[in-house]
Amino acid sequence: MGVYKQGFVFAKFKKEKQDPFDQLFTIFKELITHTSGDFDEAIDWLRELDKEYQLTSPKYTIEDFIEDLKKRGYIREEFEDGAGDGSGDGSSIVMAAKLEQALRKNALEQIFGKLKKSQKGNHSTTKGGISDDASGDFRGYAFGDAIEQISLTESLKSAQINNGIGDFNLQERDLVVEETYHKAQMSTVLMIDISHSMILYGEDRITPAKKVAMALAELITSRYPKDTLDVIVFGNDSWPIKIKDIPYLKVGPYHTNTVAGLQLAMDILRRKRNSNKQIFMITDGKPSCVREQNGEYYKNSNGLDPYIVDKCYSMAGMARKMQIPITTFMIAQDYYLQHFIEEFTKANKGKAFYTGIEGLGEMILRDFEQNRIKRLKG
Repeated sequence: MGVYKQGFVFAKFKKEKQDPFDQLFTIFKELITHTSGDFDEAIDWLRELDKEYQLTSPKYTIEDFIEDLKKRGYIREEFEDGAGDGSGDGSSIVMAAKLEQALRKNALEQIFGKLKKSQKGNHSTTKGGISDDASGDFRGYAFGDAIEQISLTESLKSAQINNGIGDFNLQERDLVVEETYHKAQMSTVLMIDISHSMILYGEDRITPAKKVAMALAELITSRYPKDTLDVIVFGNDSWPIKIKDIPYLKVGPYHTNTVAGLQLAMDILRRKRNSNKQIFMITDGKPSCVREQNGEYYKNSNGLDPYIVDKCYSMAGMARKMQIPITTFMIAQDYYLQHFIEEFTKANKGKAFYTGIEGLGEMILRDFEQNRIKRLKG
């Protein structure tokens, strides 16, 4: 029987032949993601799992594991006075930057683990970029091909095959060019819904959303270092967060102000110099809130409010005029909500996916990759 806490279920753990630290670290990374970075709570859960499944032994205890986390730089002690020298009234253990990166890499492996390494410069777009990378594929020369695309080695080989090796003779028909992939920079804003419905009815939707965000952040920063990724959250309002803060995200007692999220995303993208821009939006609920010009909030959680919906459609159309496609990942199955997303997507000429939690990351990646690969054929 698994451990059940706050809507999370941990299935029976099967021991594998693994270093004691690595075995516990694998479980610990999941737990601290669920607890939004609360080290003490994650360790409490780990102790409960240890009692039930005997994860440790007298030779290697939970205390040994905590000590190893400190020695390896995954956690650090934070003092209340901020001095870091123990002179404050108390201290707590928090995640270090090394652990935050480990969580992003873990999420990338979990969600995008089936990815195979691709050619360098695996970027696609319908707009221009800054340079080309060789693809390893060859074809015959065609009028208009750049001289630097001609492969001297392959062209000489072609000439010998076509004309023999007795007398050297190189003609236009012997020229071979190497095809290229066009490198284009992309600016992406990832919107994450942190309204109350993300944990409603005991169903945890925020943790998978955080994992997707962490995986996407790690993918872009490691594979596409020249690209930009901004992450924002939206509830009653919307605000930006840093990539390192994604694991700490918590759901609040918020409505869903989709308009505020889109406004902030578009403001961010307006300031980007890249010509290629896009918005990813992960949400499980209907828009239920907008902020009026006088600063007051108009809220309605009953069905789809036409006033709120129309404002969402207007924002979608505005993004379309700015040539910013919006890809929505809808993790609710209600028909009337799907209909809203269809109309929203139509107004933007973007994309929409209707899905549960499983497969969410794979679909985000698939659309991301499709927006980034453009094969040049000369």
